Amino acid sequence: MKKLRKGFTLIELMIVVAIIGILAAIAIPKFADLINKAKEGSTKGALSSVRSAVQVYYGDNEGWFPADTLACITLNAKYIAEIPLAKMPGTGHADSRAIDGAQTVTDGPGWMYANDPTIAVTWGNFIVSCTHEDIKGRGDAAVNTPWSTF
Repeated sequence: MKKLRKGFTLIELMIVVAIIGILAAIAIPKFADLINKAKEGSTKGALSSVRSAVQVYYGDNEGWFPADTLACITLNAKYIAEIPLAKMPGTGHADSRAIDGAQTVTDGPGWMYANDPTIAVTWGNFIVSCTHEDIKGRGDAAVNTPWSTF
């Protein structure tokens, strides 16, 4: 009587493992790129939310932007509950809620808010405080422009 063997041979198993390894090598970098795109999208959405809150404050205060580092827009959550987290993937900066009150962009984590009413060109601007390029290659550290002026 002939015995029937059920199961896979070692060669078949090795081929399946090799195919799974190749697929993983292709999928993992794509997945990491999707995570970075999601972080950047979150930051751009947060940028838009804070800008909207600043504009509502501007309208409520007869044409005056906040003169502080935006603590007045989070007070009692009247305009926005809190300053959102700025996530800047691929820049080497940590995620941060910090707001720099400088009038020019510096390369660092968090946000930059131009709160000086004597400089009318930049007064009221709220941007990401980073000079690195974003995922799509926008921004230029050589001329100190923000990575996202979205």
